[in-house]
Amino acid sequence: MKTVLGCVRKADTDFEMIAPGDRIAVGISGGKDSLLLLHALALYRRFSGKDFTLQAITLKMGLEPFDVSPIAALCEQLDVPYTVIETQIAQVIFDIRKESNPCALCAKMRRGALNDAAKDLGCNKVALGHHRDDAIETLLMSLLFEGRLHTFHPNTYLSRKDITVIRPMIYVPEKHVKHMTKVLELPVVKNPCPADGHSKREEIKELIRTLSKTYPNLKDYMTSALRNTDQYGLWDKKLVGGPRPNEYITDNNK
Repeated sequence: MKTVLGCVRKADTDFEMIAPGDRIAVGISGGKDSLLLLHALALYRRFSGKDFTLQAITLKMGLEPFDVSPIAALCEQLDVPYTVIETQIAQVIFDIRKESNPCALCAKMRRGALNDAAKDLGCNKVALGHHRDDAIETLLMSLLFEGRLHTFHPNTYLSRKDITVIRPMIYVPEKHVKHMTKVLELPVVKNPCPADGHSKREEIKELIRTLSKTYPNLKDYMTSALRNTDQYGLWDKKLVGGPRPNEYITDNNK
């Protein structure tokens, strides 16, 4: 866990994510990433020297089975208030609109619902569980499917919602997320979405796995490129509050 907390501290320092007095909503899907983020932030508030509070939020999509009781138990253990929001996003996506490629619209609707819930609960920031591999995958997806170099910023102010989205695990490799999920025995809840595991992101994951066999340092170099503000500026601090998250951020398990 020391590695995860070290990455969270570095992200907080590099991108000025958390300030004293912040009330941070943590989006909990039930997946490994969001559960580890919740655990990390609950520990980080103890030694960071910053007086901030946490509020866990889960959006129920209208898909079953989806038992949130293990998440509620974890939140109680970590002393974090927990709120479950019922939505009909799945009905809109699959029954009404009958989307053949549902992930982008679903992600947009979930982000909007989560931000609204956070504001209603008095939060000024929303923390999402995107990690280093998510940023790299989004960069490649943007290049291959949009013809541009773009990925989400670790710290983004949304002026229309008057809320800031932060990603404290941006430096954590996914393999370490998987490892710590097992070590901590986090109560991962299986994603009931019928599109889970059948997305463009899965294709990009496989592409990166293949490339990494030939180029073992690929992920390290791509992360360095994101931080190279002199040449690319994708993660420049000056862009805080700049581009909104990319539409290809579609993993329900963040």
